[in-house]
Amino acid sequence: MTQANAQSKRDILVTSALPYANGPIHLGHLLEYIQTDIWVRYQNMRGNNCVYVCADDAHGTAIMLRAEREGITSEALIERINQEHQQDFAGFLIDFDNYYSTHSEENREFSGYIYEQLKKNGHIATRSITQAYDPEKNMFLADRFIKGTCPKCKSEDQYGDNCEVCGATYTPAELINPRSAVSGATPIDKESEHYFFRLPEFAEFLRTWTRSGTLQPQVANKLAEWLDAGLQEWDISRDAPYFGFEIPDAPGKYFYVWLDAPIGYLASFKNLCDRRDDLDFDHFWKPDSKAEVYHFIGKDIINFHALFWPSMLYSAGYRTPTAVYAHGFITVNGKKMSKSRGTFIMAKTYLDHLNPEYLRYYFATKLTSNVDDMDLNLEDFAQRVNSDLVGKVVNIASRTAGFITKKFDGKLGQVTESSKLATFVQAGEEIAEHYENREFGRAMRRIMELADIANQYVNDEEPWVRIKDEDKAAEVQAISTNAINMFRLLMTYLAPILPATAKASEAFLNAPLDWNGRAKLLEGHAINKFKPLMNRVEMSQIENMLDASKEELPAATGEKSAKEVESHVEPIADEIDFNDFVKVDLRVAEIIKAEHVEGADKLLRLTLNIGEGERNVFAGIKSAYAPEDLQGRLTVMVANLAPRKMKFGLSEGMVLAAGPGGKDIFILSPDSGAKPGQRVM
Repeated sequence: MTQANAQSKRDILVTSALPYANGPIHLGHLLEYIQTDIWVRYQNMRGNNCVYVCADDAHGTAIMLRAEREGITSEALIERINQEHQQDFAGFLIDFDNYYSTHSEENREFSGYIYEQLKKNGHIATRSITQAYDPEKNMFLADRFIKGTCPKCKSEDQYGDNCEVCGATYTPAELINPRSAVSGATPIDKESEHYFFRLPEFAEFLRTWTRSGTLQPQVANKLAEWLDAGLQEWDISRDAPYFGFEIPDAPGKYFYVWLDAPIGYLASFKNLCDRRDDLDFDHFWKPDSKAEVYHFIGKDIINFHALFWPSMLYSAGYRTPTAVYAHGFITVNGKKMSKSRGTFIMAKTYLDHLNPEYLRYYFATKLTSNVDDMDLNLEDFAQRVNSDLVGKVVNIASRTAGFITKKFDGKLGQVTESSKLATFVQAGEEIAEHYENREFGRAMRRIMELADIANQYVNDEEPWVRIKDEDKAAEVQAISTNAINMFRLLMTYLAPILPATAKASEAFLNAPLDWNGRAKLLEGHAINKFKPLMNRVEMSQIENMLDASKEELPAATGEKSAKEVESHVEPIADEIDFNDFVKVDLRVAEIIKAEHVEGADKLLRLTLNIGEGERNVFAGIKSAYAPEDLQGRLTVMVANLAPRKMKFGLSEGMVLAAGPGGKDIFILSPDSGAKPGQRVM
């Protein structure tokens, strides 16, 4: 017997990863919350006691610095962001039982307690480490808060751990002219005592736990590689100034944001338990609990949830999660979300133009139980919604309800297609299993197969023809009754995806959408007048949304002005002699293909024709050109530069361009008269 078919009521606690309280929700975030909400709604429709909690991840240096820039307290910032997040989620019909914040008294208490248990069990170590320190802001700097010139390719304005131009990795100490991204000061080295969680001591526990069915196979396999390579101790402390919880008995030391973030699941649930008599915290979190706990997360944070988190829970005397479900990333129209193309779409911007249930349905059609990336193709999105929801499901009711209202005083007759409807009822078990296993795409395909059957039935029976013959009125009532019962079953199966349309359907049907009671059909039952349940998606709506999402470029864009460029001229490099200079072979190259580089903010991958074959080159010109703007253009490349292996692939040369940087990077146009392979010098 599958869990989906189990008769006993299950107690289930579900969480989604905590969004960071430093900015708005966008469509990339929403995939996870929609996936989780669908699963929770399904569980509750089946009569299980399924509780869904979440919270804002509200600590860390980034939040502290943003609040400082805005001239407000960190507390004021996270409160404002919390309200904005809740509005965005409500707009997409995400139904949390509790949405809280990690900056809460419950989370402070749980974090302190778990730390004390880890310490008591010998799982905390302390030692001094040397870090970069900002002498003006009097704060230690994480790598992302240090910038400078790449020690390999000499590109400016690179972060402290890797170069987005040449792909080199290095330490902040290796940067040329390093500076604090916070104050601009030159960092100094400074020692500080840090606290570490002794993760390697949990290696054997994790080998068993990660292979116990708690993780998807792809995730378990990846973690096995990390376990085989050897785990490292985890730094769980940060020095003041820091926005977070101070470590007990360690003045000036704070818990690293990733320590108290997952503990926020406990805190949010405890806050809910304290307000509801029907929930008992220990029943869900004691080590021998028969309740179920599930975390839905993105694949980028699997190490925190499948290594650190279960180890902390195990040491502190709590139960570990029943399962951790990871999903992939989202692209839009086959490419990384982009502000310049308008595909970096905020939740609020979407809601200003489109029905949230459109996106819930489209995500559902693409979701599987695997860690798959997903593409939101906007043309396919419109076609799917229009064809499936409007053209198939809603169409069944709109084509037949009018006959019942106008000719039969709004009253259904008797079902005459018992066998066909039995197929619809029986399909509920298969669909239920797909929901349970998070195979939402399979569930949607089965539902649409049923919708096709229902529409074909109406087409074949032609009630609009029969109604013209008074002797066939009873037949029309029966046909419409059969069709409306088919519609009711389809909407029952779609209710976790389309909660607003489901509610409107219940009002129309004058009856609940009851999954467990779906075999009881509506006969001799009064329905209400049908009102349109969903409108078609127009491409103009999508285009308006993309236009609204495009990155605005006000006067203060963050790019250097010409005056700033002139006042920050780089010193001329060491002299070379003429013999070295003439060794450089510059050739005209035609750009025959340009692509984004996954994981790089500034790089494009160029395929170049230099007259004697093709070359693959990585160029840091993404700030000035979209890939589609480059095809067919000419540029100049250093053709005899030795190939360089980068983390993104092999670069077989170097492209030359002129300009101060940012948007102002210039290459040749197609009509310059030059020919691919032509030597420049």
